[in-house]
Amino acid sequence: MVNIKLIPIPALSDNYIWMVHKNGHAIVVDPGQSAPVEAALEHHNLVLDAILLTHHHADHVAGAPALQQRTGAIVYGPASEQLPACDQRLAEGDTVQLPRLDLTLTVLDIPGHTAGHIAYYGSCRSGKPLLFCGDTLFAAGCGRLFEGTPAQMVNSLGKLSDLPLDTLVCCGHEYTLANLRWALQVEPDNLALQQRWETVSQLRSEGAPSLPSTIGAEHKTNPFFRTSQATVLNAASRYAGKPLDSAVAVFASLREWKNNFK
Repeated sequence: MVNIKLIPIPALSDNYIWMVHKNGHAIVVDPGQSAPVEAALEHHNLVLDAILLTHHHADHVAGAPALQQRTGAIVYGPASEQLPACDQRLAEGDTVQLPRLDLTLTVLDIPGHTAGHIAYYGSCRSGKPLLFCGDTLFAAGCGRLFEGTPAQMVNSLGKLSDLPLDTLVCCGHEYTLANLRWALQVEPDNLALQQRWETVSQLRSEGAPSLPSTIGAEHKTNPFFRTSQATVLNAASRYAGKPLDSAVAVFASLREWKNNFK
Protein backbone atom coordinates (compact mmCIF):
# COMPACT_ATOMS: atom_id res chain seq x y z
CA MET A 1 0.00 0.00 0.00
CA VAL A 2 1.14 3.52 -0.78
CA ASN A 3 1.29 5.89 2.18
CA ILE A 4 -0.90 8.95 2.08
CA LYS A 5 0.73 12.06 0.60
CA LEU A 6 0.00 15.62 1.69
CA ILE A 7 0.87 18.46 -0.70
CA PRO A 8 0.40 22.23 -0.33
CA ILE A 9 -0.30 23.58 -3.82
CA PRO A 10 0.55 27.31 -4.07
CA ALA A 11 -2.23 29.46 -5.55
CA LEU A 12 -2.98 33.15 -6.04
CA SER A 13 -0.56 35.37 -4.08
CA ASP A 14 -0.21 33.43 -0.83
CA ASN A 15 -2.88 30.71 -0.69
CA TYR A 16 -2.36 26.99 -0.33
CA ILE A 17 -4.73 24.45 -1.83
CA TRP A 18 -4.19 21.27 0.16
CA MET A 19 -4.08 17.99 -1.75
CA VAL A 20 -4.16 14.55 -0.15
CA HIS A 21 -3.56 11.56 -2.40
CA LYS A 22 -3.09 7.82 -2.13
CA ASN A 23 -3.27 4.92 -4.60
CA GLY A 24 -4.06 7.21 -7.52
CA HIS A 25 -6.94 9.04 -5.83
CA ALA A 26 -6.95 12.57 -4.43
CA ILE A 27 -8.94 15.19 -2.58
CA VAL A 28 -8.31 18.94 -2.46
CA VAL A 29 -9.23 21.51 0.17
CA ASP A 30 -10.22 25.10 -0.64
CA PRO A 31 -9.33 25.40 -4.35
CA GLY A 32 -9.27 29.13 -5.00
CA GLN A 33 -8.07 28.30 -8.51
CA SER A 34 -8.59 25.25 -10.69
CA ALA A 35 -5.47 25.40 -12.89
CA PRO A 36 -2.88 24.56 -10.17
CA VAL A 37 -4.98 21.59 -9.08
CA GLU A 38 -5.41 20.34 -12.64
CA ALA A 39 -1.64 20.57 -13.14
CA ALA A 40 -0.99 18.61 -9.94
CA LEU A 41 -3.54 15.93 -10.87
CA GLU A 42 -1.88 15.50 -14.25
CA HIS A 43 1.64 15.51 -12.83
CA HIS A 44 0.85 12.80 -10.27
CA ASN A 45 -1.61 10.94 -12.54
CA LEU A 46 -4.45 11.24 -10.03
CA VAL A 47 -8.24 11.00 -10.04
CA LEU A 48 -9.95 13.72 -7.98
CA ASP A 49 -12.60 12.16 -5.72
CA ALA A 50 -13.66 15.11 -3.58
CA ILE A 51 -13.38 18.85 -3.04
CA LEU A 52 -13.63 20.11 0.55
CA LEU A 53 -14.54 23.75 1.26
CA THR A 54 -14.09 25.42 4.66
CA HIS A 55 -15.78 28.79 4.04
CA HIS A 56 -17.21 30.96 1.31
CA HIS A 57 -14.40 33.43 0.51
CA ALA A 58 -13.53 33.45 -3.19
CA ASP A 59 -9.86 32.68 -2.70
CA HIS A 60 -10.94 29.35 -1.20
CA VAL A 61 -13.82 28.35 -3.48
CA ALA A 62 -13.52 30.01 -6.91
CA GLY A 63 -11.89 26.97 -8.54
CA ALA A 64 -14.45 24.47 -7.28
CA PRO A 65 -17.05 24.70 -10.09
CA ALA A 66 -14.50 24.15 -12.87
CA LEU A 67 -12.85 21.28 -11.01
CA GLN A 68 -16.19 19.66 -10.34
CA GLN A 69 -17.22 19.99 -13.98
CA ARG A 70 -13.95 18.53 -15.27
CA THR A 71 -13.53 15.71 -12.77
CA GLY A 72 -16.97 14.87 -11.38
CA ALA A 73 -15.62 15.23 -7.84
CA ILE A 74 -18.12 15.54 -4.98
CA VAL A 75 -18.03 18.98 -3.33
CA TYR A 76 -18.45 19.22 0.44
CA GLY A 77 -18.91 22.50 2.28
CA PRO A 78 -20.35 24.37 5.26
CA ALA A 79 -24.09 24.08 5.71
CA SER A 80 -24.86 27.75 6.23
CA GLU A 81 -22.68 29.56 3.69
CA GLN A 82 -23.29 30.54 0.07
CA LEU A 83 -20.96 28.52 -2.14
CA PRO A 84 -20.50 28.38 -5.93
CA ALA A 85 -20.74 24.57 -5.84
CA CYS A 86 -21.70 22.15 -3.08
CA ASP A 87 -23.19 18.65 -3.16
CA GLN A 88 -23.13 17.83 0.54
CA ARG A 89 -23.68 20.42 3.26
CA LEU A 90 -21.89 19.80 6.55
CA ALA A 91 -22.02 20.87 10.18
CA GLU A 92 -20.27 19.84 13.39
CA GLY A 93 -20.40 16.10 14.01
CA ASP A 94 -20.84 15.16 10.37
CA THR A 95 -18.19 12.99 8.75
CA VAL A 96 -16.70 12.75 5.28
CA GLN A 97 -15.82 9.18 4.30
CA LEU A 98 -13.03 8.88 1.75
CA PRO A 99 -12.47 5.12 1.49
CA ARG A 100 -10.11 5.21 -1.49
CA LEU A 101 -7.73 7.29 0.60
CA ASP A 102 -8.38 5.30 3.79
CA LEU A 103 -9.39 8.62 5.36
CA THR A 104 -12.33 9.72 7.49
CA LEU A 105 -12.72 13.37 8.42
CA THR A 106 -14.94 14.80 11.16
CA VAL A 107 -16.43 18.26 10.79
CA LEU A 108 -16.01 21.00 13.43
CA ASP A 109 -17.94 24.27 13.47
CA ILE A 110 -15.37 27.05 13.93
CA PRO A 111 -17.09 30.41 13.31
CA GLY A 112 -15.28 33.72 13.70
CA HIS A 113 -13.52 34.45 10.44
CA THR A 114 -16.86 33.78 8.73
CA ALA A 115 -20.18 32.90 10.34
CA GLY A 116 -20.35 29.34 9.01
CA HIS A 117 -16.67 28.38 8.81
CA ILE A 118 -15.95 24.66 9.32
CA ALA A 119 -12.83 22.54 9.74
CA TYR A 120 -12.10 18.93 8.79
CA TYR A 121 -10.19 16.72 11.22
CA GLY A 122 -9.17 13.09 10.97
CA SER A 123 -6.45 10.59 10.22
CA CYS A 124 -5.66 7.56 8.15
CA ARG A 125 -4.12 4.42 9.58
CA SER A 126 -0.72 5.21 8.07
CA GLY A 127 -0.25 8.82 9.12
CA LYS A 128 -0.57 11.62 11.66
CA PRO A 129 -3.88 13.36 12.33
CA LEU A 130 -4.74 16.07 9.81
CA LEU A 131 -6.57 19.37 10.37
CA PHE A 132 -7.84 21.46 7.46
CA CYS A 133 -8.76 24.73 9.18
CA GLY A 134 -9.05 27.24 6.34
CA ASP A 135 -8.57 30.77 7.67
CA THR A 136 -9.46 30.20 11.34
CA LEU A 137 -6.04 29.09 12.60
CA PHE A 138 -2.76 30.13 11.01
CA ALA A 139 0.80 29.32 11.96
CA ALA A 140 1.45 31.76 14.83
CA GLY A 141 -1.82 33.57 14.11
CA CYS A 142 -5.52 33.37 13.38
CA GLY A 143 -7.99 34.80 10.91
CA ARG A 144 -9.50 38.25 11.03
CA LEU A 145 -13.03 38.52 12.37
CA PHE A 146 -15.02 39.41 9.27
CA GLU A 147 -18.35 37.95 10.41
CA GLY A 148 -17.88 36.66 13.96
CA THR A 149 -17.14 37.87 17.46
CA PRO A 150 -14.08 37.51 19.71
CA ALA A 151 -16.04 35.09 21.91
CA GLN A 152 -16.86 32.89 18.91
CA MET A 153 -13.24 32.84 17.78
CA VAL A 154 -11.97 32.02 21.28
CA ASN A 155 -14.37 29.08 21.37
CA SER A 156 -13.35 27.96 17.88
CA LEU A 157 -9.64 28.16 18.62
CA GLY A 158 -10.29 26.29 21.86
CA LYS A 159 -11.71 23.35 19.91
CA LEU A 160 -8.61 23.27 17.72
CA SER A 161 -6.17 23.67 20.62
CA ASP A 162 -7.64 20.57 22.26
CA LEU A 163 -6.68 18.34 19.31
CA PRO A 164 -3.68 16.00 19.67
CA LEU A 165 -0.35 17.81 19.71
CA ASP A 166 0.98 15.93 16.66
CA THR A 167 -1.97 17.00 14.49
CA LEU A 168 -0.76 18.52 11.22
CA VAL A 169 -2.26 22.00 10.82
CA CYS A 170 -3.07 22.65 7.16
CA CYS A 171 -4.16 26.28 6.97
CA GLY A 172 -5.04 28.40 3.99
CA HIS A 173 -2.25 30.97 3.66
CA GLU A 174 1.51 31.40 3.81
CA TYR A 175 1.36 34.06 6.53
CA THR A 176 3.86 32.46 8.90
CA LEU A 177 6.75 34.92 8.75
CA ALA A 178 4.50 37.96 9.17
CA ASN A 179 2.70 36.27 12.06
CA LEU A 180 5.96 35.33 13.76
CA ARG A 181 7.27 38.89 13.40
CA TRP A 182 4.23 40.08 15.34
CA ALA A 183 4.31 37.21 17.86
CA LEU A 184 7.88 38.17 18.74
CA GLN A 185 6.58 41.60 19.73
CA VAL A 186 4.11 39.90 22.08
CA GLU A 187 6.65 37.45 23.55
CA PRO A 188 10.18 38.63 22.68
CA ASP A 189 11.79 36.26 25.19
CA ASN A 190 10.00 33.12 23.96
CA LEU A 191 12.84 30.81 22.87
CA ALA A 192 10.53 28.55 20.88
CA LEU A 193 9.35 31.60 18.93
CA GLN A 194 12.91 32.71 18.26
CA GLN A 195 13.84 29.26 16.99
CA ARG A 196 10.73 29.03 14.83
CA TRP A 197 11.55 32.42 13.30
CA GLU A 198 14.99 31.15 12.28
CA THR A 199 13.60 27.89 10.86
CA VAL A 200 10.81 29.53 8.89
CA SER A 201 13.07 32.29 7.61
CA GLN A 202 15.38 29.63 6.18
CA LEU A 203 12.50 27.69 4.61
CA ARG A 204 11.04 30.77 2.96
CA SER A 205 14.44 31.94 1.69
CA GLU A 206 14.63 28.60 -0.12
CA GLY A 207 11.12 28.99 -1.52
CA ALA A 208 9.80 26.12 0.61
CA PRO A 209 6.45 26.24 2.42
CA SER A 210 6.40 26.82 6.17
CA LEU A 211 3.38 24.53 6.50
CA PRO A 212 1.95 22.27 7.76
CA SER A 213 2.39 23.33 11.34
CA THR A 214 1.37 21.21 14.32
CA ILE A 215 -0.99 21.86 17.21
CA GLY A 216 2.00 21.38 19.50
CA ALA A 217 3.99 24.10 17.74
CA GLU A 218 1.03 26.48 18.02
CA HIS A 219 0.79 25.89 21.77
CA LYS A 220 4.42 27.02 22.06
CA THR A 221 4.45 29.95 19.61
CA ASN A 222 0.94 31.24 18.76
CA PRO A 223 -0.22 34.10 21.01
CA PHE A 224 -3.85 33.29 20.22
CA PHE A 225 -3.35 29.82 21.73
CA ARG A 226 -1.52 31.31 24.72
CA THR A 227 -3.99 33.85 26.14
CA SER A 228 -3.71 32.34 29.65
CA GLN A 229 0.09 32.65 29.70
CA ALA A 230 1.26 35.52 31.91
CA THR A 231 3.61 36.88 29.26
CA VAL A 232 0.83 37.07 26.67
CA LEU A 233 -1.80 38.38 29.10
CA ASN A 234 0.55 41.12 30.30
CA ALA A 235 1.50 42.13 26.76
CA ALA A 236 -2.15 42.27 25.68
CA SER A 237 -2.99 44.36 28.75
CA ARG A 238 -0.19 46.80 27.99
CA TYR A 239 -1.45 47.15 24.42
CA ALA A 240 -5.03 47.71 25.67
CA GLY A 241 -3.86 50.16 28.30
CA LYS A 242 -5.85 48.43 31.03
CA PRO A 243 -6.00 45.14 32.94
CA LEU A 244 -7.75 42.35 31.04
CA ASP A 245 -9.74 39.84 33.04
CA SER A 246 -10.87 37.19 30.55
CA ALA A 247 -9.58 35.10 27.68
CA VAL A 248 -12.00 36.89 25.35
CA ALA A 249 -10.69 40.31 26.39
CA VAL A 250 -7.09 39.15 25.92
CA PHE A 251 -7.95 37.71 22.52
CA ALA A 252 -9.72 40.91 21.42
CA SER A 253 -6.69 43.00 22.39
CA LEU A 254 -4.33 40.64 20.55
CA ARG A 255 -6.52 40.63 17.45
CA GLU A 256 -6.67 44.44 17.37
CA TRP A 257 -2.88 44.56 17.87
CA LYS A 258 -2.30 42.16 15.00
CA ASN A 259 -4.78 44.03 12.76
CA ASN A 260 -2.77 47.24 13.23
CA PHE A 261 0.72 45.70 13.17
CA LYS A 262 2.93 46.66 10.25
